Amino acid sequence: MTEARATIGVIGGSGFYEFLRDATEVAVDTPYGPPSDPLTIGTVAGRSVAFLPRHGRDHRYPPHQIPYLANLWALRSVGVRQVLAPSAVGSLLPDRGPGTLVIPDQLVDRTWGRPHTYYAEGGAVHVQFADPYCPAGRAVAARTAAQAGWPPVTSGTLVVINGPRFSTRAESRWYAAQGWTLVGMTGHPEASLARELALCYTPLALVTDTDAGVAEGEGVTYQEVMDAFGKNVARLRDLLMRVIADLPEERSCSCGTALDGQKLPFDLP
Repeated sequence: MTEARATIGVIGGSGFYEFLRDATEVAVDTPYGPPSDPLTIGTVAGRSVAFLPRHGRDHRYPPHQIPYLANLWALRSVGVRQVLAPSAVGSLLPDRGPGTLVIPDQLVDRTWGRPHTYYAEGGAVHVQFADPYCPAGRAVAARTAAQAGWPPVTSGTLVVINGPRFSTRAESRWYAAQGWTLVGMTGHPEASLARELALCYTPLALVTDTDAGVAEGEGVTYQEVMDAFGKNVARLRDLLMRVIADLPEERSCSCGTALDGQKLPFDLP
C-alpha cells in the first residue's frame, strides 16, 4: 500500500492535471486489475486530492471498457471518501446548450455488458440508490458554482448509454420524451460503484452539445464535443478547485453508512 493518501478524489479528463500542487504519481493495484492510470496525488487549497483520468491519459479506454471497478477501488484504497466527477454530456433540452453546467440529481442506466457491482458473488449486498448522488456534495457544488458566477442547473436526469457511438435521432427523442434531460456514457456504473464502497459521489456535468434529436443538422460529432469541452475546461477546472476547498472535512450525509448492517463478502480497503 502506498504511503501517499488523499481524502478527495477527482475522476476526469486530461485537462485537470494542472490543478494539483506537490503532485506525485502513485501506482495502485486492485483485486480488479489496475485502474485507468496511476493516481496523481497532491493538494488543492490544503486538501489532499487524488486525480484519476477516467479514460486513461491517452484516452485509450472507450466508455464501455473503462475499468470502473478498479478505478473506484483504487481511490478508496488511498483514503478517498468524497469523489467529484466532471464529465461532458449532451443536452436533451434545446434551451440548455453548450456551456451549461448541470448538477443532476437522477440517473437512468441504459448500458449493457459492463461489470457493475462488487457484490456479484459471496452473498447478497444491497445498497440504497434511490438518490444516486451525494446530497451534501451536490449542495456544495451548486452553491460554489453560483458564487463563482456560473449558476448551475441543479436538477436533471442523466441517461447513461453504452457508447461509444452517439445516439440516433429516434433514441434521443425517446430519451427526451421520458423526461430525461442529459445523455452521457460514463456515469454508470461509476456512481453505483461509489455507493457500494460507501463513497460520496458528486457529478459536475458540462453540456458540450445538444443531442441528435434536439438539434437540426448532421448530429453530434466528436470534434464538436471536444471543441466545446476545450472552451470550458479551464472554467470547470477552476470551479473544481473551489468545490474541493468547500467540501466538508467530516461527512454527515448517508453515503458513508450505505453498507451498515450488511455482511460483506470481503473487507473494504
